[in-house]
Amino acid sequence: MILDYYSRVLDGVEFLIAVGSLVGLFGVIIGFILFIFGSTRYRLRILFFIIISCLLLIACGWATGLRYFHIRI
Repeated sequence: MILDYYSRVLDGVEFLIAVGSLVGLFGVIIGFILFIFGSTRYRLRILFFIIISCLLLIACGWATGLRYFHIRI
């Protein structure tokens, strides 16, 4: 019974890491698009957004979410 509980907790942590990977990947893509086509007024905020997304990708791995959700590119 205890091992079943830890197995479910591990599945939940794996799911959160996969979601973090996808959020970081989409954040970098959207951030670069906004940085290129956005106004100069918001470029510092967008750069901060890109840095946070890159840190999330470093922590979660860039392909983890793609493999977990079976997304083929």
